[in-house]
Amino acid sequence: MSPAAHIAAYKICWKSGCYDSDILAAMDEAVADGVDVISLSVGASGYAPSFFRDSIAIGSFHAVSKGVVVSASAGNSGPGEYTSTNIAPWILTVGASTIDREFPADVVLGNGQVYGGVSLYSGEPLNSTQLPVVYAGDCGSRLCIIGELDPAKVSGKIVLCERGSNARVAKGGAVKVAGGAGMILVNTAESGEELVADSHLVPATMVGEKFGDKIKYYVQSDPSPTATIVFRGTVIGESPSAPRVAAFSSRGPNYRAPEILKPDVIAPGVNILAAWTGEAAPTDLDIDPRRVEFNIISGTSMSCPHVSGLAALLRQAQPDWSPAAIKSALMTTAYNVDNSGATITDLATGLESTPFVRGAGHVDPNRALDPGLVYDAGTDDYISFLCTLGYSPSMISLFTTDGSVANCSTKFPRTGDLNYPAFAVVLSSYKDSVTYHRVVRNVGSNTNAVYEAKIDSPSGVDVTVSPSKLVFDEKQQSLSYDITVAVSGNPVIVDSKYTFGSVTWSDGVHDVTSPIAVTWPSNGGAASM
Repeated sequence: MSPAAHIAAYKICWKSGCYDSDILAAMDEAVADGVDVISLSVGASGYAPSFFRDSIAIGSFHAVSKGVVVSASAGNSGPGEYTSTNIAPWILTVGASTIDREFPADVVLGNGQVYGGVSLYSGEPLNSTQLPVVYAGDCGSRLCIIGELDPAKVSGKIVLCERGSNARVAKGGAVKVAGGAGMILVNTAESGEELVADSHLVPATMVGEKFGDKIKYYVQSDPSPTATIVFRGTVIGESPSAPRVAAFSSRGPNYRAPEILKPDVIAPGVNILAAWTGEAAPTDLDIDPRRVEFNIISGTSMSCPHVSGLAALLRQAQPDWSPAAIKSALMTTAYNVDNSGATITDLATGLESTPFVRGAGHVDPNRALDPGLVYDAGTDDYISFLCTLGYSPSMISLFTTDGSVANCSTKFPRTGDLNYPAFAVVLSSYKDSVTYHRVVRNVGSNTNAVYEAKIDSPSGVDVTVSPSKLVFDEKQQSLSYDITVAVSGNPVIVDSKYTFGSVTWSDGVHDVTSPIAVTWPSNGGAASM
């Protein structure tokens, strides 16, 4: 993303894990070294910890207070709710999406049916040879756990394995060890139609849940099922549409601060070309003798550095912008439609994604260079946010760089009043009304710009902004507005815990868009602090 950038790498992880002390030491050292951006492809497992117990939240607070942008992975724990980590508002939290490059590998069944999948297998192909195919569940392990497949049942055959539990490439390793000739890896409902290409040890491909169910039915119902796999190399094109959000990409709502929308944005994170160590095989399996300089990797650990690079470009182009301004520029200019013109799809469901899945949308570097308006925030704002969360002065002293104790004399009416470029509203009743305050700064070339609000109200609520027109002049380059989200007189909600919309400020040149997510009553889940 930023080819001329200089990179410093700080080791924080070991075979036994990634320790808080190493994370904090590395972030402090990076700040002392004068870095402009910290790219953090690491995060907590499980639900996000409280900010005061989260070394990444604490270390990144220090970094941001020194003007360093911190870009971090949302996590790979999707598609469940509240799975996003690195959710502090001063962190730029990145989810993962697909690109328009595929590595197709088709399953051709003995009955003539062809089902598309993906694979990076590059060894001896199966060609058009039809081989017997068996279901792994009938051979000792439906998940293809190594050592559990019966060699007498799988030897010389293609094995149908189900996704889950062990690594995808380890399933192919299990088939190889048992003497199998190939593997068809099928998604279950949890991963839906998400396809991840792997450099398998045996001829193998992965198919989505829908195709997987059809192949499985054929294998279990035909008296002599056969199949082969045809590998078609690298294909770039408009089908399937891109970007689409990965099923594994962690989602909101924000587990610790429900009025702060997370993740912030999505970026390329599926089947990404990545440098690879010579110390490990491309599958990371001990039985794999291959060594490569590059690999194809998937995860929010891939999407995060894309955004880190874009943040570096913005830092170079706008050296006076704060980390919050850079984040704002990336969020308010993000796009939410794919290359077919439809709303970006969620691969977990096959349906339209929501702001709890894609955040403000997919990053758009060229538009981010000229966002028109930015929502800025600094250390004092973040301290006020922590005070509003109910943090004690001693808790907050963990975050402040000088160890000073905050007196919390300044609090927001609610945590959602932090000057954030997105809106997450939590309604307490079906008569509720929530108002947030925002300040925007004109960073466009026209000092006398006039912006008007365009509102797409979420279902069941009425959204109003006051004022609805922002008139800037040479003396007044920062203006405020209030946004009110109120339950409609007769809310129409179609079986949904959440509804979504947006507000866009436009001057005819720039569209400054913020998503609106509404959480309706009786939807528990978020934790305190």
